[in-house]
Amino acid sequence: MTSANLIYLDYNATAPIRPEVISLMSEVMIEGGNPSSVHALGRKAKSRMETARSQIANVVGCRSQMVIFTSGGTEANNMAILNSGRSRLITTNAEHDSVNSSKDRFNGKVDILNVDQNGQINPQDLERLLGEDASDTVVSILYANNETGVIQNIGPIAKITKAAGALLHLDAIQVFGKIDIDFMKMNVDMMSISSHKIGGPQGVGALIALEKLPVKSSILGGGQEVGRRGGTENIAGIAGFGLAASMVSENLEKMDVLEEWRNALEQRLSEHTDKVRFMGKDANRLPNVSAIYMPDVLSETQVMNFDLEKICISAGSACSSGKVKSSHVIMAMTGDEGIASSTIRMSMGWNTTKDDVDAFVKTWIKLYDRKHA
Repeated sequence: MTSANLIYLDYNATAPIRPEVISLMSEVMIEGGNPSSVHALGRKAKSRMETARSQIANVVGCRSQMVIFTSGGTEANNMAILNSGRSRLITTNAEHDSVNSSKDRFNGKVDILNVDQNGQINPQDLERLLGEDASDTVVSILYANNETGVIQNIGPIAKITKAAGALLHLDAIQVFGKIDIDFMKMNVDMMSISSHKIGGPQGVGALIALEKLPVKSSILGGGQEVGRRGGTENIAGIAGFGLAASMVSENLEKMDVLEEWRNALEQRLSEHTDKVRFMGKDANRLPNVSAIYMPDVLSETQVMNFDLEKICISAGSACSSGKVKSSHVIMAMTGDEGIASSTIRMSMGWNTTKDDVDAFVKTWIKLYDRKHA
């Protein structure tokens, strides 16, 4: 995708909003109305919200009443962990910053699972930590890593967690729109998703939670979202989220093409130098992303050079106050500060073109050759 002569390859940070979504949101904002009001405009707003709830439920394979609208994926992760009603948390050392921050504020015992060199956890390690009775425990796992795209094998994780009596929460924010999701078939208790990763607006997301769970928001108000999250709902954002969710099938159709382009990109860089590394390449990954190590060139330097070439990429998560710093995810996988501080992320999406990918390869090779002349 090009915009104002920019090439955008940072979809894992945020996807460009779809034009259809912008159009719908403008229409909804003109309508106005509070969904808690009983007059005509209130009923219209309520209808918009419930339509979006159904659209999202249909895509992720859950009942509509399980969808709790939030201000985004970060709030959804916070809710799942901090307000789960459990006194013990098990998570990994390669989670998103929103989970890491929740872990630090968790009022109870916290246990950490280490990922292997491919960024995956060993289900047997989880089983040992849980023990025979883990009814006081919530397990929070990043379904697919936002930096590397590495996908966890949820089947055995869910089976082990359920057998021990623990709750299982998935941070599915990166997989939503990139692979098929079926909440009920996965046998999990809670799942976080976000609008702006799929071409919807920023500032709106959802926690999918079984109705029986006592999950509540830290935001108190007038009992919105069936008493599970207070505050007047962002109707325009929610409507845009719903429409973007209804278009997920188009995202999924393009993923096969993006995977081909990603694999070809990695092959071309490997042919240029055998010193390049792709984080998690030997694991099951999301098809749209590559985390690429360039030896002896700091991530910050790489990001700046790509920016000068009008190419937008990142050095990992975009949720770290805009700072370029060593990736805790790559450190968890490699234990090597040099690799962690010299890896960038290229991620594609619904409006990426082959020319965008070719421009990335050309720029990467030019920078590598200049730094290793």
